[in-house]
Amino acid sequence: MRALRTLLILVVIFGGLFVAADRAAVYFAEGQVAQKIRSSQGLATDPEVSIKGFPFLTQVLDSNLTEVQVGLGGVNATVDGQTVEVTEVNAILKRVKIDSSFTSATAGEADGSAQMSYAALQKSAPKGVTIGYAGAERAAKGQVKLSGSLADVAEGAGFPLPAALKPLVNGEKLTVYSTVELVNGDTVRWKAENLPTLPIPGLEAQMRDVLDRDMKIDGMPSTVKLDKVSAAEDGLRFTGTGTDVSLTS
Repeated sequence: MRALRTLLILVVIFGGLFVAADRAAVYFAEGQVAQKIRSSQGLATDPEVSIKGFPFLTQVLDSNLTEVQVGLGGVNATVDGQTVEVTEVNAILKRVKIDSSFTSATAGEADGSAQMSYAALQKSAPKGVTIGYAGAERAAKGQVKLSGSLADVAEGAGFPLPAALKPLVNGEKLTVYSTVELVNGDTVRWKAENLPTLPIPGLEAQMRDVLDRDMKIDGMPSTVKLDKVSAAEDGLRFTGTGTDVSLTS
């Protein structure tokens, strides 16, 4: 019995040491991956990296990680030439294969998400147009609200109103609901519903040329592959899945 008790104590001690070593290795690896992603993506700060699965050391020996979660902060993208902040950028990477030199990794499957606030998107809005939440019912259809003074929007559309016509639109407000969709993973396509009846001939066509547009997004982290956009209360939310996604390049 004494020998068995001693054996059990040794098992507990060595088991505890293994767990401690395993967790220390995870902590070190998470820091190394965070630094690598920061450098390769040109981020202002280290991302949050969480390596899942236990034990970690056996995953390393097999050069395969079950799951890596990455949260990116300090991310800026370029939208139609304007720098905008991207928030809530996250990636869940599964079946992560580490190369033999432990300098790069590729995820067999990746789920990504990101968000741009309406305030950030406002930087690339047509002149005189305010982008906002369209309400739950319309947002469920992928629609956002575009609004503004009719005179200001007309001027932004390249249709400055002669003084004789300004009384026709004085105080008039324009509200249009636009459907958004993601094209080619990097372009938001805006398509306005039927415009309201406008008091000036030719103005509707001019306005549609401005409101129906493609908004190009550059500079998103390569760890996040996006294929869908939806309208939320606080902005546009992007989601997507990918395969064979590089974690560190």
